[in-house]
Amino acid sequence: MLTATAVALLAGGAFAGGFISGLAGFGTGLIALGFWLHVVEPSAAATLVAICSVAAQAQNLPGIWPAVDHRRVWPMVLAGLLGIPLGTLLLTRVALDSFRLGIGLLLLGYAAFMLLGRFQPRIAWGGRLADAAVGFGGGVLGGLAGLSGPLPTIWATLRGWGKDQRRGVFQLFNLAILGTVVLWHAASGLVTARLGLMVAIALPGTFAGAWLGIRAYRRLSDRRFQDVVLVLLALSGATLVGNALP
Repeated sequence: MLTATAVALLAGGAFAGGFISGLAGFGTGLIALGFWLHVVEPSAAATLVAICSVAAQAQNLPGIWPAVDHRRVWPMVLAGLLGIPLGTLLLTRVALDSFRLGIGLLLLGYAAFMLLGRFQPRIAWGGRLADAAVGFGGGVLGGLAGLSGPLPTIWATLRGWGKDQRRGVFQLFNLAILGTVVLWHAASGLVTARLGLMVAIALPGTFAGAWLGIRAYRRLSDRRFQDVVLVLLALSGATLVGNALP
């Protein structure tokens, strides 16, 4: 049985994570884990994050679907799915702490450079092949460390796409990758009755938070949306660095 404190933390984390997902199109785990890891073991928390992320993104996808450029997103999604097995294979061959530290420093440096310098680079070369290469890298990182989001998020910003186009790309990408992760976890026996109870507690908060988040998102300009994304990337980088350091 779960205690009242555990239920409160599960529900509160789900609401906060759902709101951020609704606002930015990603970030459920980044926010929710700050609540959940006090009462949920890490392996179960990872599956719970994936399930709630998929739920929040699927809920909000119809609202941004008209802005999705399928010619851009499907090469990234298909390549990302191909990258998941490679990332999983690398799990036993890569020092994860060093890997997290490197990725964390990259995210911190990129976000700080973009926020403080107000630099607006634009990358127009590469076409669909470059998009697919970024998607493949995101899939590898997703299989290796659950980090499917950073590469497509950065790439969509560097491409100079508008906020709806950017969000459509990385939200649909993360939905596909994390949905595959959920199926992988289920097939591996990680979805237990206790996890099912936690999902039942978390999902209402996830849906309510995502509902409010998407409404806040619609009030953001392109510039403000980019700032939100960069702050979340910086927070993700800081979290990775903190977890990797002894």
